[in-house]
Amino acid sequence: MTTLSLMPVRRVNRPIPPDRVEQRLLSVAGLFLFVNTFALTLVSQRGQDWIHYAIWVIAALAGHLWLKRRLPDRDPLLFPLVMLLSGWGMVLIERLAPNFADRQTVWLVLGVLTMSVVVAIPNLLARLRRYRYTLLITGLVLLVATILLGVNPSGQIGAPRLWLGFGDIFFQPSELLKIILVTFLASYLAEQYPSLQMLRDRSKRRFPSLSPTVMGPVVFMFIISFVVLLWQRDLGTATLFFLVFLLMLYLATGFIWVLVGGAGLVILAGITAYFVFAVVQLRIDIWLNPWLDPDGRAFQIVQSLFAFAEGGIFGRGIGQGLPTSIPVVHSDFIFAALAEEWGLIGVIGLVAGIGTIVTRGLRSASLHSARPYLSLMAAGLSLLIAIQSLMIMAGVLKLIPLTGVTLPFLSYGGSSLLVNFIIIGLLLQLSTDEDERVA
Repeated sequence: MTTLSLMPVRRVNRPIPPDRVEQRLLSVAGLFLFVNTFALTLVSQRGQDWIHYAIWVIAALAGHLWLKRRLPDRDPLLFPLVMLLSGWGMVLIERLAPNFADRQTVWLVLGVLTMSVVVAIPNLLARLRRYRYTLLITGLVLLVATILLGVNPSGQIGAPRLWLGFGDIFFQPSELLKIILVTFLASYLAEQYPSLQMLRDRSKRRFPSLSPTVMGPVVFMFIISFVVLLWQRDLGTATLFFLVFLLMLYLATGFIWVLVGGAGLVILAGITAYFVFAVVQLRIDIWLNPWLDPDGRAFQIVQSLFAFAEGGIFGRGIGQGLPTSIPVVHSDFIFAALAEEWGLIGVIGLVAGIGTIVTRGLRSASLHSARPYLSLMAAGLSLLIAIQSLMIMAGVLKLIPLTGVTLPFLSYGGSSLLVNFIIIGLLLQLSTDEDERVA
């Protein structure tokens, strides 16, 4: 008589393919937007909201299929998170400023198309490095053109002229300049990386040397940032440029005095701007005490604080709050509208989404730790999204003076949305370790 011993069968947990992960996450994002679009339709009685949702579904599906073909080993979290945030922003703009919803939807489609082109260009990262000086000159030309020929679409007298206009189409060159500067700095610092490491080793034995290799870029970037602040009165963009540069230089050198000295320069520039520009003085004054003029100059920030208070934990519900009482809520203060109608839960979801995008970008930086250019490129692009998000969210919450930058992927603005999709396209390329793409 034979006895059969029943041995337990060991299950092998196979990793889920990136395509399937991305598909599932896009389905969750689509369900979230479907529920919110349905709720908004009940309140607004506008059938056009479903047209925008259908366009979002087509763009998400097309982007997924294209990425599946071009970058099979990409990070599967980046594209779904970006589509979730941009779709959420589209719903918010439909709620807050319906007249701008069609434009934002068009820019969303153009953003996905541009991202698709970016991931399809072979050896794009190597080409950007090779033509870094051409890119830098192009960026400086755009900066000068904006200073001399810039316009403001609102037509408001005395408003900052940060756009270049072509008929009815306006583009903000400073958005593209962010990518150009990160590309140039990543290439330059990577080229100087051996010298920087030798300088770092010598500095361990004595006071750090103020080498031209380090101080040259510091002075250069400070001048560019100060020019942006001086002629364009764009406190947010100038601060963003300089902070991203300081962090990239710190990553390349490890010198803590770079951060300390840079912080001192930022404070010095802020003090100077306070006494020179009325708009900077106004923003700092209402940051220090908005209750001196809550119905006048500080009306915007006061209403923003009320919106956060009204939102509570679960929010008032889409279409149930009063965020439209905040001037320019669909652009600078869209974070306050989200907090009022989605509450603390929505705020945590938004921060988690942006934080995950940044974290995955920094993961790509660590993936290429042996290749300084690619590592610094991934870190710089991730820091752009992180610092810009922190600046506007902290400003709306009155934690820092309001800087006027947009909230990535959510705020209304074609230039911002398009450039942020380019950043995601570059991060998607950097998320793969295929040498032929990143050599």
